[in-house]
Amino acid sequence: MTVSLFKIGGIWHYRFQVAPNPRVQRSTKLRSKAAALQVADRAYSNAVERANGGEPMPTLSEVIVEWFELRAPISSAAHIRSVDVFKRLHTYDLGGRLISDIDTEAVERARAQHLATHNFASANHWLRVLKLLVNWAVKRRILARLPWDVAMLKVQKRPRAILPMSVVMNWFEQVDRASSRAAGVGIAVRLMLWLGLRESEAITARWEWFDWERRTYTPGITKGREADALRLPRRLAEYLEPMHQIDGLVACQPDGQAFGPGFCRLAIMAANAACAIKGITPHRLRGTIATMMSEEGVPVQDVQRYLRHKDVRTTMAYLEINMDRVTQAQDRITGKIENHGEKMAK
Repeated sequence: MTVSLFKIGGIWHYRFQVAPNPRVQRSTKLRSKAAALQVADRAYSNAVERANGGEPMPTLSEVIVEWFELRAPISSAAHIRSVDVFKRLHTYDLGGRLISDIDTEAVERARAQHLATHNFASANHWLRVLKLLVNWAVKRRILARLPWDVAMLKVQKRPRAILPMSVVMNWFEQVDRASSRAAGVGIAVRLMLWLGLRESEAITARWEWFDWERRTYTPGITKGREADALRLPRRLAEYLEPMHQIDGLVACQPDGQAFGPGFCRLAIMAANAACAIKGITPHRLRGTIATMMSEEGVPVQDVQRYLRHKDVRTTMAYLEINMDRVTQAQDRITGKIENHGEKMAK
């Protein structure tokens, strides 16, 4: 028996039976007969392959569903958000394809669709998520290898903002003013600057992870799963001590619930506007403290340890050029050239 289609209330359904299994009858949830036939044929082919002892090749959409079932529980919130956005908005024509049929041309066409409304950096992120999903199928030996070869696009690097030291205290005051109904926002941004915490690490920061005798804080939930003690700067310690508790979240909503992603965006934007600066984000606070340390002579290996990066190259990407030191060097070079010219003239 082959698959047969029938209509109920404008929606196409299919039924078939592959012996010795019972008959299958399901809705395609589609009104187009051609599209419904593709879904039905796919379901029938899978059933036949299973009946013969094989494992059917999944579509990209099916891989995504399995990824959420098996990998999401052990993945970071940021990772889950990326795959969720990809699933809802960016599968384009690839969702219904067998992953073995997603070749170079198919990926490049889908990326071109993405580029119609997104920039190169977004397209590279899109490609990383696609690789993540299909490489997961490769690890499970559903595929022998990635069935396409598409390189990342070259992205023009943009200048990144650093919070000027001269406005730090005023900037904090403006954050507090903009978040007066949620004091936890001001606490969180101070943790992000003085300790170099990621936004997710500030959200999950807990009082029991402080060692007040040793003046250290050890993040207990981190991106890299490490648990390295960070020295508390004096100003941060003085700020936090009056509100010190035995346990619980350090920065939270007024009702005690944890903040969600992006919780401090509006307060930071208001502080940026009040201080006449642009580009400061939660992650740029992390870049700011890294650059400040480097300017004070801290070796890059120590900054790497402070930010908890696995690769020193990641740390180096955080460090901005100290233009004051460059200017001083330029002046010294100019002076040497002028002195040399004067000696030659004599």
